[in-house]
Amino acid sequence: MGELLNTGMLSVASLVVSLVLLVVGLVAWFFVNRASSRTSEQIELLETLVDLQKRQNALLRRLCDANEPEVKDTPKAVEETSSNENDDFIRLVAER
Repeated sequence: MGELLNTGMLSVASLVVSLVLLVVGLVAWFFVNRASSRTSEQIELLETLVDLQKRQNALLRRLCDANEPEVKDTPKAVEETSSNENDDFIRLVAER
């Protein structure tokens, strides 16, 4: 009779261990699944931010191109002033 009681206890113990492992597995799955869904949401938000930043960069480029002064007028004025300055400098140097 003791042998029957011992085998019955082993089956109950194995059943309890199986239930404990099942509960631990479910809890672990819950937290992993929750972390995965949060990560997915964060990735979506980051992708949205990147898209918005690309749009802002495009708008800034358009604004910069629209407000950019003409390049043709600026170098001529600089060349004229630099040539005048060079002439002035030569006039200041005494000849020997």
